[in-house]
Amino acid sequence: MFPNSDAISRSLWWIFIGTKGGITRLKIVKSLMENPGNIHSISQSLHLNYRTVEHHIKFLEKNNLIVAQGDKYGRVYFISPLLISNQDKLDFIFKKAGIR
Repeated sequence: MFPNSDAISRSLWWIFIGTKGGITRLKIVKSLMENPGNIHSISQSLHLNYRTVEHHIKFLEKNNLIVAQGDKYGRVYFISPLLISNQDKLDFIFKKAGIR
C-alpha cells in the first residue's frame, strides 16, 4: 500500500487492487489515458466484451474517476480531473499491478 496513505490513496487502491474487477478497470483507465474513446473503441482495443467494459465504465464514472462527453453510442470517456491530480498515486498502482 501507499506510504503515508490518505483517503484518496486508500480509495484508489481499493478500486483498482482490492476488488475483483480492479485490474480490468485499471486497464480501461490506462487505455483512456492514451486515447479517450467510447465503450466500443475501448472494448476493441482491450479485446474485452462490450458489456464488461460498459459495467466498469459505469463504476468508474460513478466514482468520479472518468468523465463523459456526448450522448448514447457517441459518448466519449476521459480521465477525470481527480485522477489527473493524483497521477503519482495512479502511477504507483500501475507499477504494483504490473501495468505499463
